[in-house]
Amino acid sequence: MSEQENRIIEQLQQDSTREACANYLAGADPLHRHEILTTLAFDRLRYKMGLVNELRESCSGDWNQTFYQLYFRTLGDSTNQKAYLTLAQRVPYKIVLRERTTPHAVEAMLLGVSGLLTLYEHDTYLLDLLRLFEHLAAKYTLEPMEAAAWNLTDIRPANHPLLRIVQAARFFAQDEFVMNRTMECRNIDEIQQLFCVEAPDYWNTHYTPNAEHEWHPKRIGKFKADIIGINLVAVLQFAYGSYTGNEQLHENALRLLELIRPENNRYIRTWCDAGVPAPANAFESQALLQLAKVYCSDNRCAACPVGRRILDKVHRPV
Repeated sequence: MSEQENRIIEQLQQDSTREACANYLAGADPLHRHEILTTLAFDRLRYKMGLVNELRESCSGDWNQTFYQLYFRTLGDSTNQKAYLTLAQRVPYKIVLRERTTPHAVEAMLLGVSGLLTLYEHDTYLLDLLRLFEHLAAKYTLEPMEAAAWNLTDIRPANHPLLRIVQAARFFAQDEFVMNRTMECRNIDEIQQLFCVEAPDYWNTHYTPNAEHEWHPKRIGKFKADIIGINLVAVLQFAYGSYTGNEQLHENALRLLELIRPENNRYIRTWCDAGVPAPANAFESQALLQLAKVYCSDNRCAACPVGRRILDKVHRPV
């Protein structure tokens, strides 16, 4: 790399606002910008496929357990990803399948192992779950987590781990072929139909125990269904398509990302505030996330698709 190119890379790395990158994307013609975003979106899919492969290796190649763990990893907020994954490892899918015909038992196992039931007392519903969990823990040698493993601060009530775990219990109790049905999802309506499960009646008046409120059904909403579509359905279809050599699954995954609404988070808002056109769909928002989280955050400007194009202007000035 020439001295001039090194200076440009240093300037890009020192620019905490990424103004040069934003200006380049904003000023690019639509076809050129689409080419860059496509490169980044495929880069992100490969990155996530690596995470799926790591999970699959930890599951001895079991795709159902891989799907199960990826579902839990996708379920809550990012600060609790590790705790959700630990829960899925301590209550493996094969045990859930054995108790699937008794949804209350699946709920008791997952909540019991989460360790969160110990935070609440004097609640008849939870005491019943605890008694059932004691029986199931002895039956399957289940080891509870520490409640401290969970981040419970600054969590929206609808995203509380207790409620999300209950929804997961209901999801996996509904059908033993949920991975097969996930592979068959072709649009957001089918994702919502499969994943937008509703928690049991008790939770209609509770976000957490000991805090009763007016009746309101606790089902996974459209916003969360979009997140599941992006980070679970499309990723798993892409990864499983690569594993089996099924190009149709690849195409289905890409089509899903083009149909799902773009994410609206601080990374996307930062790019838009800097002048980059708002993403049209999840395919484009995933591209901008990859740019921010994998390249910008680690100052990988020399390897970045945008950074490389800025360097090209040194040799091909406009």
